[in-house]
Amino acid sequence: MKHARIAWAGAMHHAIEREGQLELQTSAFRGRRLSFDEVTWLPPLAPTPRARTVLALGLNYADHARELAFKPPEEPLAFAKGAASLIGHRTHTVRPDGVQNMHYECELAVVIGREAKQVKKQDAYGFVRGYTVANDFAVRDYLENWYRPNLRVKNRDTCTPIGPWLVDAADVPNPMALALQTTVDGAVTQQGSTADMVFDVPTLIEYFTSFMTLYPGDLILTGTPDGVVDCPVGSRIVCSIEGLGSLETTMVAQSHANP
Repeated sequence: MKHARIAWAGAMHHAIEREGQLELQTSAFRGRRLSFDEVTWLPPLAPTPRARTVLALGLNYADHARELAFKPPEEPLAFAKGAASLIGHRTHTVRPDGVQNMHYECELAVVIGREAKQVKKQDAYGFVRGYTVANDFAVRDYLENWYRPNLRVKNRDTCTPIGPWLVDAADVPNPMALALQTTVDGAVTQQGSTADMVFDVPTLIEYFTSFMTLYPGDLILTGTPDGVVDCPVGSRIVCSIEGLGSLETTMVAQSHANP
C-alpha cells in the first residue's frame, strides 16, 4: 500500500493511493477522495515521540565514487542530517544565492518500523516499515572535502525532498533491484539501480545498529548513482524509483523564497 501525508482544508491528513487519487484516512473525512493537485504534499512520515534520526550514505554506489574520482569506501561512509531539512513532494528547494554547483541525489530511503539494536543482516528486513524516494540535494560550493560533507552542504532547510509515498515493505519484494532515474526539465540525467549499492540495505542496518539504536520513523538514505548535474533556479527535478513513485521538486532562488 502507498501512504501519504498531506495538508488539506486547514489540517494534516493521512491518505492512501486509491485508483489514481488520494483517499483520506482521517476519521472525519474517511473515504473522501482528492486529486493529487488539490493538496499540499508533506513528507510521508508519521510524527515520532522523539527526535527523528536521519542517516545518509556517501559514495555508496561505485559508479558515483568513480564519478568523483574516489574509490568506493571499505565501510559505510555516513553522516547525520537534520529532520528540518525534510520537505514533501511538489515543493520548492532553495538554491542559495551565488552558489555555482547545487545538484540532486536520487536515493532509496529506508524507513525503520520498530526499535532496532544489534540487528543481524539476515533479520534486517524485519525492522523495515517501508520505503520512499529521497532527493538529497548537495551544495558543492560548501564542501570541505569529498569524504566529510559539512553541515551547510547537506543540512539546509528544504534540501531533502522526500515522498510522495511511503510504500509498505511487504509491497517491495526486493529493494535491492529497483531502477532509479532523475530528470531535469524533462531530460534524463541520471539512471541506475539499487543493485549497484556498495553496501546493501541489510548491511547498513546491521552496521548502524551495531553501535546505535534506531527507532520507528528513523530514516536511512542509501546514496545515489552517478549522473549528478547542477540545477539552476527554475529547474524542475523529478527523482523516480521503480515501484515507489516520482518525487518532484522545483529549484527557487534564495532571494525569492519565502522567509
